Amino acid sequence: MNLAAAHRLLGDDAGEADALERALSLDRLHFMANLRMAELDQRCGRTAKAAQGWSGVVQMALSMQDRPPGVADALRRGQAFLAQHNDRLARALDEALGAELARLGTAGRRFGACVDHLLGRRAIYKNECHGIYFPFLPADEFFDRQHFPWLDQIEARTDAIRAEALALLRDGGEAIRPYVRQDPGTPQNKWSALDHSLAWSACFLWEYGEPNEAVCARCPETVAALEAAPRNRIPGKAPSAFFSILAPKAHIPPHTGVTNTRAIVHLPLVVPSGCRFRVGGETREWREGEAFAFDDTIEHEAWNDSAEPRIVLIFDVWNPHLTIEEQGLLQSFYEISDARG
Repeated sequence: MNLAAAHRLLGDDAGEADALERALSLDRLHFMANLRMAELDQRCGRTAKAAQGWSGVVQMALSMQDRPPGVADALRRGQAFLAQHNDRLARALDEALGAELARLGTAGRRFGACVDHLLGRRAIYKNECHGIYFPFLPADEFFDRQHFPWLDQIEARTDAIRAEALALLRDGGEAIRPYVRQDPGTPQNKWSALDHSLAWSACFLWEYGEPNEAVCARCPETVAALEAAPRNRIPGKAPSAFFSILAPKAHIPPHTGVTNTRAIVHLPLVVPSGCRFRVGGETREWREGEAFAFDDTIEHEAWNDSAEPRIVLIFDVWNPHLTIEEQGLLQSFYEISDARG
């Protein structure tokens, strides 16, 4: 290391590189040798090699709990170099592949997520199930629309469904209630701000597999539309279907659902400007009459930054990656387990 320092002071890049390589041949995890090599590659314009070197330096620095000032400075410089390097690569990729990705549309979504993750522009989220976890199903944030050919039929009834929802809201009554209702004595948590609050309210047509006959009677168009969906019928558990009303300036905090055996469908009915919905690393704006399905066991949250309420019809169906046989086995599983308490 002293010899490398001497060569550096003499401006002898080749001598410094040779001395640093000999130091690393003795200890590949020598922090200062790796740092000096990354600096040398950057100084000599070997950008790709410098990026690899700085990446290793940053990883080692991040693994240290108590960082001396020199290590903290190296971490800052390394992160800055990598950010600039990734930004240049991102611009080159966007320029070279942007038109092709735009042409592909949703067909290029997975590749786009791959590149964004590689460049540090987005995180990849995993399933977090609070109930049944079904292994080996794709953990996609938003399902491909081709799995739901019946969505067109439901979207075609948007105007009629919206009219029924607005009529229910005008009349109010007990059918509309806070979505979050925690038991007395529940410790303070992320749902406390919405607990028993109409900031996020719901009007259920089906809840845990049981129909709300009074609401269904007032919403024949909505009921007819839902009959087109392959709902996951499990007595006492599914399906559920409800009008979700998010009040102005309300926020639903990040959370995950119960099971990845289902897909959650949103049909936006009333969407003022300033409403958005995030699932994992992708945030979308709802568009009235344009339905989509997502995996709610991937972290998601919602905002209504407008001055008007946002209304969405929400219901669950089978995860489209389950086979008919697997759906039947799940129904049998719940039946057997419920019978045994």
